[in-house]
Amino acid sequence: MDNLMLILGKPDNIPIIMMLVLFGFFTWLWWREARKNDKLIREGRYCELQAENNDRIFTWPYLARIEFLAAILVMVILTVWSIVLDAPLELPANPAKTPNPSKAPWYFLGLQEMLVYFDPWIAGVIFPTIIIVGLMAIPYIDRNPKGNGYYTWDERKFAISTFLFGFFALWIALIFVGTFLRGPGWNFFAPWDYWDPHKVVAMVNVDLHQFFGIRSSVVAFLFGGFVVTAYFALGVLYYYWKKKTDFVQKLGAARYGVLAFLFLCMMGLPIKMLLRWLFNIKYVWITPWFNI
Repeated sequence: MDNLMLILGKPDNIPIIMMLVLFGFFTWLWWREARKNDKLIREGRYCELQAENNDRIFTWPYLARIEFLAAILVMVILTVWSIVLDAPLELPANPAKTPNPSKAPWYFLGLQEMLVYFDPWIAGVIFPTIIIVGLMAIPYIDRNPKGNGYYTWDERKFAISTFLFGFFALWIALIFVGTFLRGPGWNFFAPWDYWDPHKVVAMVNVDLHQFFGIRSSVVAFLFGGFVVTAYFALGVLYYYWKKKTDFVQKLGAARYGVLAFLFLCMMGLPIKMLLRWLFNIKYVWITPWFNI
């Protein structure tokens, strides 16, 4: 575990560790408050949800005083941090000697990790665009007023679970893998492994049509298109299967279609990762213009 401790102790990795700890703490804090409110809802004590007599204070002087003390505390922490830890500066750039591994800043490591499983145009352009558009569409898709102003789980299970999965299981997990588990050559290293710059991994990548013994390029094009179309058709089948439920009826056809498309795109990432890990499948659909 010496190599892991060395990686964790690097100055540029300490903020990432702190971020993971803070995410875990505030998620636990949300869960505790949500379960308290869910208990109040089950008992019919709606008037106590927002704790009007306990949680509300005047901005001046109470809130302003707390914010001022918090700002001073942050300044003290940053000052001590800058004195104790050296800035993670490296030598001047040398075109004859590139760093190995060559990593993007931590907030882009999720995208860099996705490049292992998708073409650059998907991982670097399509997925980020879908993420941005999806975030912009949330207020128009999710019109459920429940949960506004108070924490809850029972009333927003689908929305909260989808967000937590997309944020933690995908984005934060990809950042963690790219930071602590990807070493020289962008090879995968277990936490207890030494980062050997000479490591060579024998990996035979195959496309999905080759996995099924298809060799014709035309048949491979049609087969891949059928698989991708069938995958997104699951959203249509689910709509006709559950169209009489309250969940689908409240959404309507248009909002359900946008939600289903975004959800299936999100789930496509872990599915493609599993295909790569378990079967070394590189592409699902091969075309003359793009590969998926």
